[in-house]
Amino acid sequence: MCYCWIVIADAVKEKKEALGEVLNGDRLVSAPYKLEFLKHKDSEQVCKRTLKKEEVAKFRSAVNKDYYFQMYYDDLPIWGFIGKVDKENKDPSEYKTYLYKHIHFDILYNKDRVIEINVQTDPHALVDLTEDKEVDVEFLYTVKWRETNTHFDKRMDKYSQSSSLPHHLEIHWFSIINSCVTVLLLTGFLATILMRVLKNDFVKYAHDEEAAEDQEETGWKYIHGDVFRFPKYKSLFAAALGSGTQLFTLTIFIFVLALVGVFYPYNRGALFTALVVIYALTSGIAGYTATSFYCQLEGTNWVRNLLLTGCLFCGPLFLTFCFLNTVAIAYTATAALPFGTIVVIVLIWTLVTSPLLVLGGIAGKNSKAEFQAPVRTTKYPREIPPLPWYRATVPQMAMAGFLPFSAIYIELYYIFASVWGHRIYTIYSILFIVFIILLIVTAFITVALTYFQLAAEDHEWWWRSFLCGGSTGIFIYAYCLYYYYARSDMSGFMQTSFFFGYMACICYGFFLMLGSVGFRAALLFVRHIYRSIKCE
Repeated sequence: MCYCWIVIADAVKEKKEALGEVLNGDRLVSAPYKLEFLKHKDSEQVCKRTLKKEEVAKFRSAVNKDYYFQMYYDDLPIWGFIGKVDKENKDPSEYKTYLYKHIHFDILYNKDRVIEINVQTDPHALVDLTEDKEVDVEFLYTVKWRETNTHFDKRMDKYSQSSSLPHHLEIHWFSIINSCVTVLLLTGFLATILMRVLKNDFVKYAHDEEAAEDQEETGWKYIHGDVFRFPKYKSLFAAALGSGTQLFTLTIFIFVLALVGVFYPYNRGALFTALVVIYALTSGIAGYTATSFYCQLEGTNWVRNLLLTGCLFCGPLFLTFCFLNTVAIAYTATAALPFGTIVVIVLIWTLVTSPLLVLGGIAGKNSKAEFQAPVRTTKYPREIPPLPWYRATVPQMAMAGFLPFSAIYIELYYIFASVWGHRIYTIYSILFIVFIILLIVTAFITVALTYFQLAAEDHEWWWRSFLCGGSTGIFIYAYCLYYYYARSDMSGFMQTSFFFGYMACICYGFFLMLGSVGFRAALLFVRHIYRSIKCE
């Protein structure tokens, strides 16, 4: 079949792809099969050719590697393997490799609409490719039309049901219940501990004020003059917060589109198109958030901050893309983006993303919002007392990232299998619930660790809360290693580089997004507890 397409190359027409389809690696061409509406065909010849030794070897290699064809008819996907390896009761040296030469199209219609199409390969029409010798092949196809009562608007349900089968749903709901139990235990435990501890703190501090004005303060109240001291590298901090906020907004918009039903199965490239367009349109949010917060932190060089915000996520993504696209070109893979598509993306970044980023930055600078600190900051910082090793940044990040990751890891397998494999993922409602749980757990664990850090009289909580919140992204990247080696069949330099390269960018995005969530939650908490006490 593939050979016929090569031979009659003059008759092959390339389909014009949308932006998302090109990003998805789709390069569709017209197939040599003529499926005319309601016209039956029986053993129609596609072509008759003699395969040379080299071509036999190529086909044998493709069959051994489980290559399959994928076609679309009236936007309905069909696929099948190009051949098979006969291993039954045989020694590996005696395996037989066969190429399918006859395929059957079974098409269902309702009035003047195509509802469903299935394709089967004839198991008896085989060509033996085991030996390196010339082979004569006649490729055939059969077309059968059958009427059905299924309505046109229900024709995509078949593809949605694969991830909604009972045993799959049970696993998904187990994932949800596991996550909910984690959240309830965590939130209950933290709420109880924090409320009790804070209540005792408030009572103690109130009693101390009445009993002994000159008594030395201890605990988190002791550092009230330092807790709102602005962090180091505040331009980078504000840029990370702005980028994380933009990615959070992007994720919410994507979920809204998914829940509305925009990303139905095999809507080729719709997700990639949405990601590019929404990221471009939300860049103003990154500019506004970063510059506004940077000015609140009494930063002066807001233009440099804006440039940093624009490059913080796009920079690593662009460098990764340049490397991986070069690899794809070297392998002559369809994953390599054509020059025209790269120009389109650069134009979107230049004409949409950058201007909106600048407009957002100008609006943030002119907002003139002041940082709301309930207590005054002293002129000189207090010295942080020596702390045990487990209170250092890295152990705290490990603790902070593990719990949110444990709430989502079951669902991660299905997402990975959908993105990097051939599974279909359509249960967006469950995924959205898991995402909400992830946000809640991230916020709570960051708040708890921030409290324990302040109670130990360590007032440098700004960066710590961001790093602890975002550490789940590092755990997800660690899961990538497990998935690659234990659950996937990927191999070779190109697949390895694509998987780890693009997953690094995705996990980095998660780091920025969840870091922003963690910091926002910690900031609300810190403001609340210091607003509730009197500090001289």
